[in-house]
Amino acid sequence: MKHYAGLDVSVKETSVCVVDETGRICRETKVPSHPDDLAQVLHDPAWRLERIGLEAGPLSQWLFSGLAEAGLPIVCIETRHTKAFLKAQVNKSDRNDARGIAQMMRVNLFRPVHVKTLTSQKRRALLTARKLLQEKAIAFENDIRGLLRNFGLKVGIVGAAKFDIRIRELLDCLPDLAEIIEPLLASRRKLREEFERLHRKLLSIVRDDGVCRRLMTIPGVGPVVALAYASTIDVPARFRNSKAVGASLGLTPVLHQSGESNRIGRVSLCGDGMMRTLLYEAAQVMLTNVHVKWSWLKAWAMNIAKRRGGRKAIVALARRLGVIMHRIWSDGTVFRWTRESIPAAV
Repeated sequence: MKHYAGLDVSVKETSVCVVDETGRICRETKVPSHPDDLAQVLHDPAWRLERIGLEAGPLSQWLFSGLAEAGLPIVCIETRHTKAFLKAQVNKSDRNDARGIAQMMRVNLFRPVHVKTLTSQKRRALLTARKLLQEKAIAFENDIRGLLRNFGLKVGIVGAAKFDIRIRELLDCLPDLAEIIEPLLASRRKLREEFERLHRKLLSIVRDDGVCRRLMTIPGVGPVVALAYASTIDVPARFRNSKAVGASLGLTPVLHQSGESNRIGRVSLCGDGMMRTLLYEAAQVMLTNVHVKWSWLKAWAMNIAKRRGGRKAIVALARRLGVIMHRIWSDGTVFRWTRESIPAAV
């Protein structure tokens, strides 16, 4: 008889539920959230496990890799789909969630999620850490501006490189206030130094990656966007059609159809939020920066802006950028500035 298992993961413990092909519960237990402990429980000769469901989450990649190496038929399932399925339960608990996931495995009513490779996970960690340092440094600068404004000191428009110099100029005649602001400046300086260190590491990775260099032939796409796209997509072959990339990144409109109602709303905003933001920024640069070289893609977006407005044109261009980047990656080509075909990159 076939058996199916559901895992509801938390930081310390994981609820495990095993059911047979008729839906009868065979075993329920809680074990520490570690691949070895889970594999020990699931490697029972009395069960012939067909599928083991694991909801996508912070620990899912680590647990998935460990259980897959142990030879277990583990499946990582989409969070939104799982939430909608488990919402039918009256009482929400870890035990009931594990039961629901096990039943999803049994009736084959789930949507699998791609688990990224270790290289892509490390690159994503680099991008996240770099973004965190940048946001904290900007937060320090804004707080310093706000504190000085209370004393009538206006920093004005100044770049990151000359921020310290400008602040010291304002505090030259106020030593007591300078003593208060100096620790903030030192913290902000340290954040900027660490941010630059991670940014240089990012640039070195992109410099040695042929895929990222090809993606950067697209106007508006820089090293950060290229590396983020490569780490997000991970394996381009998992998309049968390049147009599916736009939907996976939440850049396609939501359709709500019921009876006589047929409404097309905003973009779905599902998928990777960081990648969606970066594509939007790249599209905005292409449309608004006069120094970006003219191409058929920019002309296409400009025509949309004339008909539908700038914001919708940027979203449409961001979606098309994702599709073009996937096609360039899959075909081994570079960006075509005109509609005429060009040979593949060597």
